[in-house]
Amino acid sequence: MTDPEWGVLSLGSNLGSSQKILTSAVSRLQALSLQPLKVSSLWKTEPIDCAPGTPDFLNLAIGLIPLLEETPESLLIQLRVIEKAFGRAPSRLRNQPRKLDIDLILFGSRQLVTEELEIPHPRAHERLFVIQPIAEIFPNLVFPGMKLDVSQMVQELSRTQTVSLLC
Repeated sequence: MTDPEWGVLSLGSNLGSSQKILTSAVSRLQALSLQPLKVSSLWKTEPIDCAPGTPDFLNLAIGLIPLLEETPESLLIQLRVIEKAFGRAPSRLRNQPRKLDIDLILFGSRQLVTEELEIPHPRAHERLFVIQPIAEIFPNLVFPGMKLDVSQMVQELSRTQTVSLLC
């Protein structure tokens, strides 16, 4: 990632019309970016660490240039508003089926740990369904504090995880 101001989001859905939900969410997210979004292809992923019978997820990644006044915390609030608009109910349980999940993975080169937010996302580099779509739009991206770029992470993660290109 050559411009340290890019924010990176990971979107997922496995309830309802997931492809339509993700497409609509991308349209809503454009309002949060100073430039056109970078949007990955759509990837199909088997659920990881989910209850038996959980439907497959559809995932994609987005790169955006946050509005000038935006902070990681204020962007997170905006993302939660969008999730709620698509029917996501608040839950403390991880890995539950959902109509829309939007994770803030990176906010430029910032590193941040608060009660509500950790950037870079603490588990992103362990999940092919997050890294593969990011590698598509930012192949040379190196997460702050990491040594491997996302393309190298994809090679490592592909040994034990799979994702399928949907479109």
